[in-house]
Amino acid sequence: MNVGKEDTLKEYTRSQLALRNGSDRDEIWCAYQGIIYDVSPSRLWRNGKHYEHWAGQDLTDELPDAPHGEWVFGRFKPVGKLIS
Repeated sequence: MNVGKEDTLKEYTRSQLALRNGSDRDEIWCAYQGIIYDVSPSRLWRNGKHYEHWAGQDLTDELPDAPHGEWVFGRFKPVGKLIS
């Protein structure tokens, strides 16, 4: 049986994700379609803000307004799964 990478990711709640907003910790994370990504290495997410978007939250509904597609998340390491 082939286990995908997503099946081995740790689960995080929205509250736990919110703590990774770049102000309380060094971690800067964002979620997209249930997967949490570490965007810390990107200079565009410095201080937890990327244009009008804030880290520590699910950006799924905000992506249609972005000048790029979902392919951008392929640049970042998945670190967890977002649970309710």
